[in-house]
Amino acid sequence: MTWSEMQPLLQQACLETLWMVGWSAVIAILGGLPLGVLLVLTDRGGVLPNVVVNKVVGQIVNIARSMPFIILMVALISFTRAIVGTTIGPAAAIVPLAIGAIPFYARLVETSVREVDGGLVEAVQSMGGSTWTVVRKVLLPESLPSLISSATTTIVALIGYSAMAGTVGAGGLGDLAVRYGYQRFETELMWITVAILAVVISVIQFAGDLAARALSHRSPASAAPRLVLPRSRKTRSGEPAGTPAADQAEKADQAGTDEPGEPAQLTKTP
Repeated sequence: MTWSEMQPLLQQACLETLWMVGWSAVIAILGGLPLGVLLVLTDRGGVLPNVVVNKVVGQIVNIARSMPFIILMVALISFTRAIVGTTIGPAAAIVPLAIGAIPFYARLVETSVREVDGGLVEAVQSMGGSTWTVVRKVLLPESLPSLISSATTTIVALIGYSAMAGTVGAGGLGDLAVRYGYQRFETELMWITVAILAVVISVIQFAGDLAARALSHRSPASAAPRLVLPRSRKTRSGEPAGTPAADQAEKADQAGTDEPGEPAQLTKTP
């Protein structure tokens, strides 16, 4: 297969992959962010402790995360057909991609929000802040760099999921690699597909890391605690305290007085 024959196939496959990953990433972030925050709020010691809600939501997230993506796609065939009207194509693949990524991102959000200093939450609550104020003013802003890194990890995982979805008729680069690279023995096209996926993942990871560093409040200069030395006091001799000359002057002053810091008592001689 020549390059002129491969180019339109690659272009169409790239557009389908970006379409699937883009929409599923948006849905996963919008669904996983409140779910992860809810897990933190309802945990023991949280702002809204509720053991029952926390355990139920946590178990649902764990079950959804433990299911392999291929099995999840098959299990959601009826649900996908009811929403989209078909079970093949990029639009149909968005449904299982988003459902599979929501619990994945929710756990990452939970881990990121737990890293926020509890003292900040207590300070807002002591000033009369509501739960929504705590979430909006403390939890989300303080964990924003970590949330962006988690979103980057989720998008990279979705690219891998989309390649697997291509094996069951979802289209995209995975479908192109299987139909041409594996079934038709077009090895060159398959390796080009692999290279494109590697470049796309590298660009997304670089952009996510750059955004996380730009929004991070922890700069190297402020990360390390600063040691402030106390000012040296001067003795009556004018020497800084703690030096040998100052110690000798202090002893001489005390030798001429009855008590340190009190003037010497004068006596009359006969």
